[in-house]
Amino acid sequence: MSGHSKWATIKHKKGALDAKRGKIFTRLIKEITIAAKGGGDPDGNPRLRTAILAAKAENMPADNIKRAIQRGTGELEGVNYEEVTFEGYGPGGVAILVEVLTDNRNRAVSEIRHAFSKNGGNLGESGSVKFMFSKKGLIAVEKAAASEERLMDIVLEHGGEDLSDEGDSWEITTEPGAFETVLAAVRAANIPTVIGEVTMLASTYQRLEGNTAGQMVRLLEALEDLDDVQNVYSNFDMDSAQMEHAAG
Repeated sequence: MSGHSKWATIKHKKGALDAKRGKIFTRLIKEITIAAKGGGDPDGNPRLRTAILAAKAENMPADNIKRAIQRGTGELEGVNYEEVTFEGYGPGGVAILVEVLTDNRNRAVSEIRHAFSKNGGNLGESGSVKFMFSKKGLIAVEKAAASEERLMDIVLEHGGEDLSDEGDSWEITTEPGAFETVLAAVRAANIPTVIGEVTMLASTYQRLEGNTAGQMVRLLEALEDLDDVQNVYSNFDMDSAQMEHAAG
């Protein structure tokens, strides 16, 4: 199981997502707003459709979603956000992508550079690590929730790409265009999901241990706490128990 998946699962189990729900709503609203610039009809705008799906998964009120769309289409006045992706290296040479939506690029650069340098990493040049990642749909299901056979049937019938055994969970990957269909099929089968998102997955992973692993977790937390940061992706892997301990 990739470090990305372990990290998301641990946050889910610890209730960290609930504790930061206000920040999650802010990030989702920003994503909906920027996505709606490509058109306010989700049927004709896949990015907006995915953003709305993520917002509904977090139980965001429909009025909040509607207003975010209207700010994106210009029906309501809103902040003008700039999309920026930063690339860098974490402890142990781990590759990191940081997706940002900001109304102040200079502030974002300064804060992200500080987070990297304080936690054993450094910013890289554009293109330095992005080639290692691909956009994929990712659905994680706890082992106790469904059998491999049942999930494989869904993957094969609805256009999924792969099903892998990741210890405590099953992990389904899809092409971005098939994500909604596969996720809907999993939920229609009354199978609860731990993770259901379109994300960036790495082609290879870097194993971390000891102090380096702890430092990587601290860097992740520092980056995710920044208001301008939407998503953080990396190719680290480490023991789940150590990650959970480092995450406090």
